[in-house]
Amino acid sequence: MADLDGFDLALLAALQEDGRLTNQELAERVNLSASQCSRRRLRLEAERVISGYRAVLSARALDLQIAAFIQVTLAAHSRDIAEAVTALLRERPEILEAYALTGDTDYLLRVAVRDLEALSRLVNDVLLPHPAVARVQSRIVLERLKEHGPLPIAQDLPRDGRKAAFAKT
Repeated sequence: MADLDGFDLALLAALQEDGRLTNQELAERVNLSASQCSRRRLRLEAERVISGYRAVLSARALDLQIAAFIQVTLAAHSRDIAEAVTALLRERPEILEAYALTGDTDYLLRVAVRDLEALSRLVNDVLLPHPAVARVQSRIVLERLKEHGPLPIAQDLPRDGRKAAFAKT
């Protein structure tokens, strides 16, 4: 775990809100100089606390009208099967996120597709024919109530550079 102080947490919170902030804009938000912000940002990137930057696109504007969650249950379990299923999930662009789970469901997928026909093709032509798949259940999203939430890194950020509660001691 990275050794993070209050300034690091404030910088991370600001960047989660707007990843395009300049070092000067960050400096104004976290009460440091622009050069200190630059050094901290570079360190946080090098330590992979900041793992990347990206634009958040509108699914609706790109005509991806259907958001769904798909639960996948496997017929059998082995390392080879898990690797094969993982490879399949990673190659499909409509699968935005995939999680291996505990319990009755082995995988939970978040997908975005143009229409119900595309969802049907993914389920019936891609997932169900896979020899390891025993069951697939789909849940179509009716309304998006919260998307792209930031990680809960800190609610009350110290402004004096004190160590964060979860930093290494």
